[in-house]
Amino acid sequence: MPISSPTKPFLVIITIMVFFLLGPRPVPVIARDAHVINFRSSNLYPESLAWDPLMQHFLLGSLRQQVITAVSDSGIVETYISDTDLPADASILGLAVDTPRNRLLAVVHSYPPLPPFNALAAYDLRSRHRLFLSPLPSESIDAANDVAVDYNGNAFVTNSGGNFIWKVTADGSASIFSRSPKYLAETNSPADDDDDSPHNYIGLNGIAYVSKGYLLVVQSSTGKVFKVDAEDGTARKVLLKEDLIGAEDIALRSDGMAAVVAPMKELWLLKSMDSWSEGVVYDKAEVNVQRFPTSVVVGDKDRVYVLYGHVDEGKKGDSGRESFGIAELRSKRENEDESVWIFVMIGLGFVYFVFWKYQMARLVKKMNKLN
Repeated sequence: MPISSPTKPFLVIITIMVFFLLGPRPVPVIARDAHVINFRSSNLYPESLAWDPLMQHFLLGSLRQQVITAVSDSGIVETYISDTDLPADASILGLAVDTPRNRLLAVVHSYPPLPPFNALAAYDLRSRHRLFLSPLPSESIDAANDVAVDYNGNAFVTNSGGNFIWKVTADGSASIFSRSPKYLAETNSPADDDDDSPHNYIGLNGIAYVSKGYLLVVQSSTGKVFKVDAEDGTARKVLLKEDLIGAEDIALRSDGMAAVVAPMKELWLLKSMDSWSEGVVYDKAEVNVQRFPTSVVVGDKDRVYVLYGHVDEGKKGDSGRESFGIAELRSKRENEDESVWIFVMIGLGFVYFVFWKYQMARLVKKMNKLN
């Protein structure tokens, strides 16, 4: 007996697939709430944030105290390191966890009218003892700010006053590493004529190391992003269609996407298809500007967090503030894309089930006829 043509059922299957792929978008499934940590620590005013993947907690510096604080994902606060040998009233700014060597690197800076002080401290995360304190070669308007570390333990520290980058080797030897004329091509934001804007006086700021052997550095005053060779310090501007004015910090996810935060604006998510010769703003996320987010970090499961440290308030003097926060920020665009693919997979699964059921029905019918 000739087998009947399967054209008709396949047409039905194709129709169902087109409905799921091109038809009305279903209502997305309810996602989990964004992770928000509110914690209390009197007069801490943390400017920086790092994630320790081994201990699974956040590490924070302090504008007013010579301490590094650990905060768990549930908001439990612990004074992790207290370094009373640092200059009085010095600030602990940028932080970086050197996981292979189990070290924490911390930028130490004294703001005027205190005597100038710029250094990088290294601490053993097990013993919590300081390994070294390396003064950074000083010039007239230095302002050590953020730090990143490569796989060999070399630290790279941005100078927001002098617009250059220091390098500190794994054993604590410090030198000026990258001084490019490209950093000085624009001194103020072309889109902002307000000379009193805080970011107009801040040069190179947030820095992140990319495993391919280069650094990504943001410049607050111009909103530019620079790609800096981690071997010879040569720099070139990443081509973007918009300037990230006021950018304060940058962090990288494992998929290569970069998160950049500006305290008075927003969080940008950037993508690049050519190792950061060019980049695009993939999405933006709203931040609470009243809480002045100054740091961004990638935590557990590639989640992006910002630090609400109220540093603008802290720089005006101790106000007695106790409450601060760490908040996860998400890409709405990514969530939408994920929702679409979830329903596409459900649709394809349903199509496969219908096709299987149809084939089974044909098989049963044939067997009945043979009997």
